[in-house]
Amino acid sequence: MKITGVETFHVKPRWIFVKVTTDEGIIGWGECDLEGYNLVTAAAVDSLKDIIIGQDPRNIEYLYKVMYASGFYRAGGAVYSAISGIEQALWDIKGKWLNVPVWQLLGGKSRDRIRMYAHICGNIDYTERDEQECRDLLVENAKIKVKKGFKSLKTPFLCPCRHIETPAMVTRFVERIAKIREAIGDDIDLAVDFHGRVSPAMAPWLCRELEPYGLMFIEEPVLPENVDVMAKIARMTTIPIATGERKFTTFEYREVLEKQAATVLQPDVCHAGGISQVMKIAAMGENYYCSLAPHNPLGPLALAACLQIDTVIPNFTAQEHPTMEEGWDLGAVYLKKPFEIVDGYIEIPQGPGLGVEVDEDGIKENSYDGRWGTPTAFFKDDNSFAQW
Repeated sequence: MKITGVETFHVKPRWIFVKVTTDEGIIGWGECDLEGYNLVTAAAVDSLKDIIIGQDPRNIEYLYKVMYASGFYRAGGAVYSAISGIEQALWDIKGKWLNVPVWQLLGGKSRDRIRMYAHICGNIDYTERDEQECRDLLVENAKIKVKKGFKSLKTPFLCPCRHIETPAMVTRFVERIAKIREAIGDDIDLAVDFHGRVSPAMAPWLCRELEPYGLMFIEEPVLPENVDVMAKIARMTTIPIATGERKFTTFEYREVLEKQAATVLQPDVCHAGGISQVMKIAAMGENYYCSLAPHNPLGPLALAACLQIDTVIPNFTAQEHPTMEEGWDLGAVYLKKPFEIVDGYIEIPQGPGLGVEVDEDGIKENSYDGRWGTPTAFFKDDNSFAQW
């Protein structure tokens, strides 16, 4: 079998789907979004296809290494994301060729269904809302998610946040978390995503104030490249620390693990190198008694790839899910049979490959030019840029 073509499709709201074709008629699909840099990522896919066309798609580890190391310089996030989307599609092809789900090829199942965690709300522009309105919105949405059956929820930290903030800001945010916890009770897991918006000066203070609310984890308490400081914060709090969505390849995870900067790893199958690399990260984490909560605020093909991994790895915690009202992230308009969440879980996929059938008419109807800007924030008093 030989690879004959590689195509990318920009689809709404901000995703890139990758299609790999073969001379035997087997088609593989993957996803490779990189928020804010999708045009660059699509160009990287176009460059990589010259390396793999004519190759046997079943030699996944070999093709990954060739894509990763064929350039003299190690690439950045856009190229790693491009590799990730192609690699997912190669697994999809191999599973279809053997007529088995990818999870069977990765070692078989470790569980019977996949626990999902939902976003309470998106990135709300808190600066444009009254504090009581913000609090009510968070509480109401948290209650709605619990009523739908979710057992795990996550909410972002308020933005913007200065390098050194006031006690009033800390109190406002902690009171929001307190109200959410009061509304959902102690039987529901609750995580908070600092999103790297918090400085090393503020993170310990906030972690201390949030400890009474029994959080599942705090995600990116500081920027992920600041591993030494993250490790310091991890030693200062009883709340589990999570990181990984902005880490690429196993090499970047080595430092996180060796310095014990986190106990919850969040590799993104669309950025970290694909399915095989996330499996390796899971194995590395298991040696350090870390669990995985794979990052995925993206589309249905990314979810399909995540579910294959979640089925297999023993150190799985919960699978992120952006919880779009339109259901696009579950495959509405893009998959002929979208995923369904029942009581907070998705059943193990049983179809061959990634277990999904793509609706190419839906892709054509919802394509766009790929231009999408990452949300930004500025401080109102001086218009200086705030970390988003």
